[in-house]
Amino acid sequence: MVRWGKVDYRQLKQLQERMQKLEKIELEKFCEAMAKEIAARLLAKAIKRTPVGQYEDGRVGGTLRRGWTVGSITKKGNTYEIEVFNPVEYAMYVEFGHRTRNHKGWVPGRFMMTISADELQKDAPKIIEKKLIKLLGDAFNGN
Repeated sequence: MVRWGKVDYRQLKQLQERMQKLEKIELEKFCEAMAKEIAARLLAKAIKRTPVGQYEDGRVGGTLRRGWTVGSITKKGNTYEIEVFNPVEYAMYVEFGHRTRNHKGWVPGRFMMTISADELQKDAPKIIEKKLIKLLGDAFNGN
């Protein structure tokens, strides 16, 4: 015959209360906040990489750098999307390169968004993991 011993259900009850607290935190709000943070990081990286025009007559540009914008959050299935874009008409030519005015040469692209997106793609899992661990720690440590 097997003897089971005593069982203390208080820890199980505490776990249940903590899970309810985590549910109240609303995971959806966390996901939206993470999407906003990642978009903000992408925006900052792209702005930093965007060149500012230096003209022969001494003028200094900056229209392209000031043009970066973040759109609104959309949820498609389990995916949150935020669009980061630059509506300045010549943005894609600076990003990907273009022919010179006389069509005899090529101005190479700066790839400010492409490089920034690639960097963030690598960093995003660490950023999300760190924030999620903090969220779970707050929920389960009773803070």
